[in-house]
Amino acid sequence: MEDGTKAKKTIFVGGLGDDVDESVLYESFSPFGDIVEVQLPPATTNPTPDTEFKHRGFAFVTYASPADAQDAIDNMDLNELRGRVIKVNIARPIKAAIQPGAGNRAVWESEDWLRQYAKPLAESGGVQGRNAQRGAIDAGDAEAPAVADDVEDAMEE
Repeated sequence: MEDGTKAKKTIFVGGLGDDVDESVLYESFSPFGDIVEVQLPPATTNPTPDTEFKHRGFAFVTYASPADAQDAIDNMDLNELRGRVIKVNIARPIKAAIQPGAGNRAVWESEDWLRQYAKPLAESGGVQGRNAQRGAIDAGDAEAPAVADDVEDAMEE
């Protein structure tokens, strides 16, 4: 099964109360079609004893057909489930899944990118570049940039 096809069969259910579990979701959403899977992601930290299951307040329900998923959205979105109004819509894949292996790293964390685009610190105009300019000014170097003179003038005022 293609990922795109599965995505259109999977719905997101948000705003769930603590008393909702997989069996409640299955019971509430099964009238709209054949359910393939119900996922209720656990909370990342669980301060309660291990006997009590804590979830993150949302779930994913996967149907056998996209039409069943759309029926569930049409009938359950902004309706009440166990005393709370829930939000139901098509589940979207997370962005990280689009670029496998990329993770949450910035492009400049790659050594290849740095070799290609980054300048050495002395040429970058950063702190070391400014210090090199100041050293040239202090030494009376005639080739020091005129900008450095403007900076000194502004500092004296």
